[in-house]
Amino acid sequence: MRLEHGTAGARILAFGGYQPANEVTNDDLAATVQTSDEWIRSRIGVASRRIAGPDETVADMAVAAGGKALAGSGLSPDDIDLVIVATCTPESQIPNVSATVAHRLGITAPGAYDLNAACAGFCYALANASDSVRAGSARHVLVIGAEKMSAWLDWTDRSTCIIFGDGAGAAVVGPVTDPEQPPGIGPVEWGSTGGMADKILVANRTSFISQQGQAVFRWATTELHPVAKAACDRAGVAPQDLAAFIPHQANLRIVESIARKLEVPRERVADDIVHAGNTSSASIPLAMSRMIERDEIGSGEQVLFLGFGAGLCYAAQVITVP
Repeated sequence: MRLEHGTAGARILAFGGYQPANEVTNDDLAATVQTSDEWIRSRIGVASRRIAGPDETVADMAVAAGGKALAGSGLSPDDIDLVIVATCTPESQIPNVSATVAHRLGITAPGAYDLNAACAGFCYALANASDSVRAGSARHVLVIGAEKMSAWLDWTDRSTCIIFGDGAGAAVVGPVTDPEQPPGIGPVEWGSTGGMADKILVANRTSFISQQGQAVFRWATTELHPVAKAACDRAGVAPQDLAAFIPHQANLRIVESIARKLEVPRERVADDIVHAGNTSSASIPLAMSRMIERDEIGSGEQVLFLGFGAGLCYAAQVITVP
């Protein structure tokens, strides 16, 4: 038996993001549920969010984001040999989203699978892509986080409908080709707190998403900064030296609390939740794409990702900006 030989490291070649056209403001929601713009901003940090159209699917959004990342990478569809879609909101479990997305992007016969780690899904998928490249199982991987959270919301439930939005974000992962170049994706620090899995859930096939917000808030603001710090330690970088900190955009108060504990300057912390809402597995690559587009971070700089959510699953890694 002979094993494939991979590379010493993997790197991200490009990012891409997509949001639906339909913008829903806090004032729009206040017309249908008992809330207000001030109430939502002060507790969640959201001003508006994008909601997919009734016929717009998770695959549609994944194709849009994946196509942008693929174009930015300079690769052709034939160069991609693995597609991973992180999602917890597919329209159905069978067939998977990833094979459909690959076909629509013109990627021929890749490995293709969906991954559900909820809001930590993109970080999980990115770690799997990095490991596949390093092990030699794949050379170029398209990683996508795509969610249609709106399809799983009770729009009369103020505790959830004010939080979430729809969208997709993607990255292309490839090998480090220069032996003198360090890896562009650091070691993943991941885990789960399964004893609290019932704090965020869809109870059955006919249910909407529900959560125990205060319990999740306490868990996130007390348990996750050590995970983020450990990822930095494993990558050999201090949090204060990062070009940016991009945590899952769950709640602006959670984001700011974790950043303070890591002592990351506020101006380096992503706050995409303000105009995107919580887009679950799409939130990190969406926020990353925006920061690149606005020239807030530059090629070669180091950024910390921290995903966390239902499960309760979490994952963190340091990456180098392509």
